[in-house]
Amino acid sequence: MALAIADRWFDFELISDGITRIWEPHTIRLLQCNIWHVRGRDRDLLIDTGLGVASLRRAAIHLFDKPICAVATHAHIDHVGSLHEFEHRIIHRAEAAEIAVASGNFSLQRDGHEGEFIASIERAGYQVPASFVTALPGPAFNLIEFLRPAAPATRTVEEGDLVDLGDRVFEVLHLPGHSPGSIGLWEAASATLFSGDAIYDGPLLDELPGSDISVYMNTMRRLQALPARVVHAGHDPSFDGQRLRQLAWQYLERHGG
Repeated sequence: MALAIADRWFDFELISDGITRIWEPHTIRLLQCNIWHVRGRDRDLLIDTGLGVASLRRAAIHLFDKPICAVATHAHIDHVGSLHEFEHRIIHRAEAAEIAVASGNFSLQRDGHEGEFIASIERAGYQVPASFVTALPGPAFNLIEFLRPAAPATRTVEEGDLVDLGDRVFEVLHLPGHSPGSIGLWEAASATLFSGDAIYDGPLLDELPGSDISVYMNTMRRLQALPARVVHAGHDPSFDGQRLRQLAWQYLERHGG
């Protein structure tokens, strides 16, 4: 069945305290990354940039009235597709090489992927339909030969580094397991965690290339002890600290830890 052309590619929701959630409503849940815009005094923070099938910078120009620090919580394509559109690009050093070059073709159709990859996604609890999008961003868009442009990091970070917006400061937490360089951003003053895909309230993926369940378990133990008030994750709705501890405990229980 032919897909319709979307009248817009991004949706926006003001959460609170200068935080806006941006997402791509025409992508399937598996690839529907939460993009977080955080206002700061001197510069703004953009946490992840979505799949990149349409221009995030153009769609969100009404938000981008200050210099932007664009942080990739990890290098998976659904989080870094529009990273190249921003001048200041931050990622953990373990995954900087991956975004420094353009990706190969990433098909947005189920039959463009190996059967075991699809099976691992379905084992985690996702439904994987024939098309990964429910509409097209434009008439010339190629579902089969989707490429992510190179987006070399302008800054690499490690555990404990700070991202300073002038009036808000975020500490980098290295949270590997989903991927080697997965990070979260922790604002101690508000007890707010931006967790990327290290943890979210949905099916977690730990069978991908670069995933490591034993390392992931250590990350979950760390998250259990974090005094978070609210977690804004890489996918699905935000949640509170009690739910954070519950999700981490459930993961550990599932894997015998």
